[in-house]
Amino acid sequence: MRYLLPTVAVASALFAGAVPATAKQPPRHHPERVKSHVSLHLSRHIVLSGQGLVVRGRVRPGGAHRVKVVFRGPHGAAIGTATNRNGAFALGWSPDRIGAYKVRVYGIHDQLIAGSASVPRHLTAYRQAAASYYGPGLYGGALACGGTLQPGTLGVANKTLPCGTRVKLLYHGRSVMVPVVDRGPYVAGRDFDLTEATKARLGFPGLGVLLSSK
Repeated sequence: MRYLLPTVAVASALFAGAVPATAKQPPRHHPERVKSHVSLHLSRHIVLSGQGLVVRGRVRPGGAHRVKVVFRGPHGAAIGTATNRNGAFALGWSPDRIGAYKVRVYGIHDQLIAGSASVPRHLTAYRQAAASYYGPGLYGGALACGGTLQPGTLGVANKTLPCGTRVKLLYHGRSVMVPVVDRGPYVAGRDFDLTEATKARLGFPGLGVLLSSK
């Protein structure tokens, strides 16, 4: 018996000092982001400066997601908003400056979806401008911006816009993009003199109010 006790004591000591092996934790599973799709629609593509429009869209898959609406143009802006549980969003915006704009929506990636961008949409902000026309009796005369006035010359005369500036004009649904080719008009209250060819393209009566992007 005196030989058995030390052996038992040693075994007990070894057992007491043993440290159980730490169980390995299973790796955490992070869900793979789903590629998202962002759609974009504008309530109008032609606005007057200061007039508002509504930007609507949807992110798929649905759920609450963050998006950023970016307006690139004379009055650029970036507006952040969030979708509802169906993935839809809507916001209002008003351009403070006239000119052409490109609008695009970016879906911001999160734990569930990967970021993506919509197809760009375009709009033009116009101002009202008083206009007249000129041409008959002046053909063959020199233009202030170079060249001579001919029956087929497309362009406008303006007192302040640099020569060659492209101006988009809209009249009753018809539009034309033409350069500044001359100086004038010099009648008070008028913004542009249209060449006869420009007048014909627009169906403009010769004196009145149209919409201008400049």
